[in-house]
Amino acid sequence: MSLDTIKKPISAELDVFEQRFRDAMRSNVPLLDKITWYIVQRKGKQVRPMLVLLSAQLFAPINEASYTAASMVELLHTATLVHDDVVDDSNERRGFFSINALWKNKIAVLVGDFLLSQGLLMSVKTQQYRMLEIISRAVKDMAEGELLQMEKARRLDIREDIYHDIIRQKTASLIAAACSAGAASTAPDEATIEKMWLFGEKTGMAFQIRDDLFDFGSDNVGKPLGIDIKEKKMTLPLIYTLANCDRQTRRLILNIVKNESHKTERVAEVIRIVQQGGGIEYSREAMYRYRQEAFDLLATAPESPARQALRDLLIFVTERKQ
Repeated sequence: MSLDTIKKPISAELDVFEQRFRDAMRSNVPLLDKITWYIVQRKGKQVRPMLVLLSAQLFAPINEASYTAASMVELLHTATLVHDDVVDDSNERRGFFSINALWKNKIAVLVGDFLLSQGLLMSVKTQQYRMLEIISRAVKDMAEGELLQMEKARRLDIREDIYHDIIRQKTASLIAAACSAGAASTAPDEATIEKMWLFGEKTGMAFQIRDDLFDFGSDNVGKPLGIDIKEKKMTLPLIYTLANCDRQTRRLILNIVKNESHKTERVAEVIRIVQQGGGIEYSREAMYRYRQEAFDLLATAPESPARQALRDLLIFVTERKQ
């Protein structure tokens, strides 16, 4: 199943969204306009706008509020990517130079601020206050999740429940906001809007665990093997292994992550221990559990091409190879 096939129920609407998004990125400041044009040219898979529009179409035809929701979510997502590259001191994003690599950190931070404020202003101008609440909730969650991860990463003592809290806030909240904002544009009742937040949250949790698994796999996925270990990120396969290995192995893993994560052969040793210790299988089961919970929530929506596309998209993000 390809993304192009999944997009079919909303292909025309995605074209409309793209134009609206371009318009939202425009600025009278020449430097800013140049940078936002650069951002538009290197767009990603558009998974989040797809989630917004399909979630809207689940309950009624896509309308102006649906396009506002999709643009808001994509503006927020783009702002967080620009800021993340500054925080991570990353020079690349999707195979292109990052904004901070081309225009330096100060400009990149200001561009991220501009994109975030454009998204929030869009909801005020169109009086979409419920949508503003949904998006603001995601911004708050993402910031808290990132800071919680930074705090715990220093001590390398993340328990599994804390890990789930981190990814729920840091990654899943934006996907939850996409589904919830889409539903808010067409669904009349709060229960449905909240149910779609939960659907997006479960989808986001499964998505992040799939991303974690790439670090320990053997496929060529466009992400260097062991990069999370080198960055001292405590992911689910590693957390499970640390909780279920003997004391000597635990000490070995922690020493490598703390002091030798810059050495490729030592990182490979950790990957081997995780693979042999059941961390991969355990994490995959957790991912499929979240996916099934998302399927169950989706099954309560009316049957339609949009519902099938959301189901296919959920399968796509958990079976993807990159």
